[in-house]
Amino acid sequence: MPDSNLRQDSAATPIASMKGHHIAIRVPDYEAAKSWYVEKLGFRVIQEWPFGDLQLAYVAPPHDDSFYFEIIGDGEVNDAPIYHDINSSMYKAGYHHLCMSVNDVDEAIAYLDSKGVALIGEPFNLEAIHRRLAFFTDPWGNIFELAQVIG
Repeated sequence: MPDSNLRQDSAATPIASMKGHHIAIRVPDYEAAKSWYVEKLGFRVIQEWPFGDLQLAYVAPPHDDSFYFEIIGDGEVNDAPIYHDINSSMYKAGYHHLCMSVNDVDEAIAYLDSKGVALIGEPFNLEAIHRRLAFFTDPWGNIFELAQVIG
């Protein structure tokens, strides 16, 4: 079935207007997480609010106003696994990672490395999808992918 047919069929559904807004990241220390995303990734704090004994915030990448990270912090939380290679992370069910596009993966990874961000392995090319990819984690074990379109 051609991709355009899929779009036409799905345009008639009640959920056709659905698009990404945010991903929530649960952390034990709200202020530490907010600072990490701002200082290490250059994110902007968009909004903050309390929810019971928790503190929440929307943070957004420097030049993207269409998709947010929601930090859910404080209170009790279980530790997430910390991965040191991307292959071993592929066997846990559920959420795995969030991918963000960049112009140059190698430059982005060099920058993150200079900021002390934990990298997972080395950047690599995945020819099947025409992308150069790299992975990193925040201090709470959340995995992120950087992707660059390659020829």
